[in-house]
Amino acid sequence: CKASTLCYWNPYWMLPSDVCGVNCFWEAALRYSLKAQPEEKMHLAVVACGERLEETMTMLKSALIFSIKPLQFHIFAEDQLQDSFKARLDSWSFLQTFNYTLYPITFPSENAAEWKKLFKPCASQRLFLPLILKEVDSLLYVDTDILFLRPIDDIWSLLKKFNSTQIAAMAPEHEEPRIGWYNRFARHPYYGKTGVNSGVMLMNMTRMRRKYFKNDMTTVRLQWGDILMPLLKKYKLNITWGDQDLLNIMFSHNPESLFVFPCQWNYRPDHCIYGSNCQEAEEEGVFILHGSRGVYHDDKQPAFRALYEALRSCSFEDDSVRSLLKPLELELQKTVHTYCGKIYKIFMKQLTKSIRDRYDRPPKKR
Repeated sequence: CKASTLCYWNPYWMLPSDVCGVNCFWEAALRYSLKAQPEEKMHLAVVACGERLEETMTMLKSALIFSIKPLQFHIFAEDQLQDSFKARLDSWSFLQTFNYTLYPITFPSENAAEWKKLFKPCASQRLFLPLILKEVDSLLYVDTDILFLRPIDDIWSLLKKFNSTQIAAMAPEHEEPRIGWYNRFARHPYYGKTGVNSGVMLMNMTRMRRKYFKNDMTTVRLQWGDILMPLLKKYKLNITWGDQDLLNIMFSHNPESLFVFPCQWNYRPDHCIYGSNCQEAEEEGVFILHGSRGVYHDDKQPAFRALYEALRSCSFEDDSVRSLLKPLELELQKTVHTYCGKIYKIFMKQLTKSIRDRYDRPPKKR
C-alpha cells in the first residue's frame, strides 16, 4: 500500500487483500452496509378468474425467462384456481428467482356485488391493490393475456423516470384517433386524446395511497380509497370497460399524475389489425405483447397466437429458450395474409435480442 497513514484498525477484522490500510475503516463499513442490504425485488401482480390458469402461467413464465432481478408474484385468484396455481408454481421452485403469494378475490364488503359484476369477473380487483398490498411500495400490474418479450427490469426502471407528481404509468389506448374508441364513443371523461389502456400498469403505490385526487363529484380532493365508490356510482351507467374507464376518469382530472409510456410496452391487435400504427414498435420491436380479445385462443390474429404457443410450450432450460426463435419465425411467416402477420419481424426483433442478451453471452472468465 503506497499510503502510510494509519487507520483505525481492529485486529479481529480480516482486511481484504485489495483494500489499502489507510482506507480500511471506511471500506469495511461500506462493504458491510452493501452486503446487509437485500437485493431489490420487482413486484408483479395479476388477477385470474375463470379459464385463465394456463394463460396466467404462460405470462409468468415469460416474465421469469428474461428477468434479471428476483421477482415477487402477487396472484389474486378465485378459490377453485388456488390449488392449481400452487401446484404449478411449486414445480418451478428449482428456479430460485421468484417468490409468490396467493390471495383470494376480495372487494369492500358493503359494495362487493357491484364490484364483482363490473366489466369482467374479478377485473376490478386491480383497483384495490394499493389498499390490499399496503406494505408494497411499487408494483407492475398486468392482465393475464400479457407476454413479456423483454426483461421486466426494463419497464420496472421506468419508475425512476417518474417526476415528483406522477404516481402511475400506462400506454395510450390508441395511437390512431380515427380508430380510437374513447374519442368516438365514450360517455365519460378520459385521459388525453384517446384514453389509456390499463392492461399494463406500473404503480408507485406509496404515492397512490398518499395522493388527494381532484374530481368532478366534489370540490374536496379524495384519496384512493375514498374516490372509487363515488366514481362508480356516478358513472356506472356510462362506462363500458369497467375499471379501465374509472382509471381514465380519474387521470383525466389529474393528468399530471400519469406517466405515459410508448405503445411498444403494451402492444395489442389494435396496433396492427388495420395496418401498423405503433411507430416505436416498428423501430425497436414489441416489448410487451397484449393478446386482448382472446386472440391467443382463436384464429383471428394468428401472429399473436403463434407467439403465445411458442412461449407456452417453452421450458426454462437454456437450450429450449435458444431454440425457440427459428420455429417461431417459420410460424409467423405463415401469418403474412393478415395485417399483423405482414409485420411479423417487429415481434421477432426484441425477442431475438432478449434471448441473445440473456442466454447467448459467453461465460465469464474465472
